[in-house]
Amino acid sequence: MVEKQTQQQFNPLASYFRQPKIYVKLPSGGEFYPPGALDISANGEYPVYSMTAKDELIFKTPDALMNGQATVELIKSCFPSIKNPWAMPSTDIDAVLIAIRIATYGEDMDFQSNCPGCSEENTYTLNLINYIEQVQNFKYNATIIIDELEITIRPYNYKEVTSQSIKALEQQKIFNVINDEKLSDEEKLDRFGESFVKLTEMTVDVVAGCISSVKTPTAEVTDRKMIDEFINNSPKEIFNLIVEHIDKMKSDIDLKAQQVECGSCKTPYKITLNIDQSNFFAVRS
Repeated sequence: MVEKQTQQQFNPLASYFRQPKIYVKLPSGGEFYPPGALDISANGEYPVYSMTAKDELIFKTPDALMNGQATVELIKSCFPSIKNPWAMPSTDIDAVLIAIRIATYGEDMDFQSNCPGCSEENTYTLNLINYIEQVQNFKYNATIIIDELEITIRPYNYKEVTSQSIKALEQQKIFNVINDEKLSDEEKLDRFGESFVKLTEMTVDVVAGCISSVKTPTAEVTDRKMIDEFINNSPKEIFNLIVEHIDKMKSDIDLKAQQVECGSCKTPYKITLNIDQSNFFAVRS
């Protein structure tokens, strides 16, 4: 009986399972993850596995792409040290996805772009390992000084980044309502008001959630309700400065626009690559 259980537990095909293809360091250095969200490495390096057929197939599910679930499942499969990808700080998103692509398809990525000068389609090759090396020593500035206030923040997590994308859809919904000729002016006004309130609340809640503490000359506030109340009642200048700082930290770590030159007419121009897309993984290039 014991021998039978042992045989059932051991899979003779285990030696053919995926093995880590590369090891990378996270730009965050493992910071900003809540307890249990990251299996912290002693040396700061994390194993990255190549994608499976199942991983590729999930990127063909539109709903999973829209709500971020496809990316979450991909990270669980290929970057298992991140136990809760929803809680992953935004500073790590691009690096993790690029590392997975390198492990699956290699460090070079071909991409096409039409020249703005002559419309010729050009093919360019980007070495993704260069980006991984560039962000190894990134430092997140978690402190904002605004007059007498010292505000400590964290980067958006992936759940919040996804909600920002949903917010963009909500904005589109507002525009669609305004242009819908089937609706009366009264209906347009009601629906516009509902969407606008929802959009505003979502934005404020996400920003407030990124604030860990606010220090004044006489006190340091870490209470969540007090911070929420502060954000909802502070001057717009303070709110805008916080948003600008969070966005700047994210943009500093983003894959930068690439300077290229048309092979036909030699026109120089820049192109931007969007990493969190199905076509970044679905087709080998």
